[in-house]
Amino acid sequence: MIRYPSPLNRGARIAVTAPSAGVSVSCHPRLDLVLAHLRERGFDVLEGACLREDYKHVSAPARLRAAELNALLLDESVAAIFPPWGGELAIELLSRLDCAALGEAGLPWLIGYSDTSTLLMALTLRLRIATAHGPCLMDLAPGQDDPLTSALFDHLATPAGQCFVQHSSTHWQSDWGVFSHEPARTFSPTIPTRLAHLDVDPRRPVRFSGRLIGGCLDTIRHLAGSPFGDVPRFVRDAGDAGVILYLENCNLRPTEFLCAIQGLKLAGWFDKLSGVLVGRSSAGDVRTAEWLNQREALISALGDLACPVIIGCDIGHMPPQWLMINGALAEVRYAEGEAVIEQRLI
Repeated sequence: MIRYPSPLNRGARIAVTAPSAGVSVSCHPRLDLVLAHLRERGFDVLEGACLREDYKHVSAPARLRAAELNALLLDESVAAIFPPWGGELAIELLSRLDCAALGEAGLPWLIGYSDTSTLLMALTLRLRIATAHGPCLMDLAPGQDDPLTSALFDHLATPAGQCFVQHSSTHWQSDWGVFSHEPARTFSPTIPTRLAHLDVDPRRPVRFSGRLIGGCLDTIRHLAGSPFGDVPRFVRDAGDAGVILYLENCNLRPTEFLCAIQGLKLAGWFDKLSGVLVGRSSAGDVRTAEWLNQREALISALGDLACPVIIGCDIGHMPPQWLMINGALAEVRYAEGEAVIEQRLI
């Protein structure tokens, strides 16, 4: 059902392109730092043309970004593609992807989160190729030593048929700082991580499994109803293996979040799921009791699902985060505010 790219090992070629937001001059020192760090780790780094500019929210016009992404996806010498970060306009590339050629090729890993997840979900749902939702390139500075981020390359080296295991973090952080002022900054998680089960008894341990699919709700919600967002078909194809949908909210206000989830329910995204994982929200919250807050919106949107829903997960814009392989068969074990996720590349 799922095709997996080859393991990403030392000596492999990593291409860097920005299919959505590019890197402005003020952040070039950070970009140079992380590119040099990849080379120090033993990777051959190929820098794309659509990267070192950011104008009108993008690195280049859509036709150029799409042409470069298509070329890199079809380049047999490329083992992985690392966008610097997300953005907002990756959806412009979907109609320009050469799906006929990509469907026949052995594709590289495409890695990232935020708006990059628009491309990740689209490729997995349309072509049944595994993609990697996790830390982006600009997170990978020298000295980045939190256990989840530092294990990224070990997990991406997992051969097809094998598995890797991740535990929930002990602490997380609410921002990255400003890379233009602190280009060498690494994560400094200080807020204790506490997951929760959206259940009458939130302490009740649960265990569920299924093929992973998901991403940033702000952007992937626009895929519903298109061939690039056919989650119901993915669920049908998974059969008895089941499907786990994971989501995170970057900027949606509580009412926007609630409406987005309800819209996806109408599109069938939540039908017959094995479970749902929700990341920490980086969206701002309301300050008065009369207004709907983020947690209330989450409970209202997802509290009626028949499957387990685990919230506060290491997914998205509040680092650190898990590496989630779209298409992989995962087992989630939750108890007492902590979770373990095992992903098998089968």
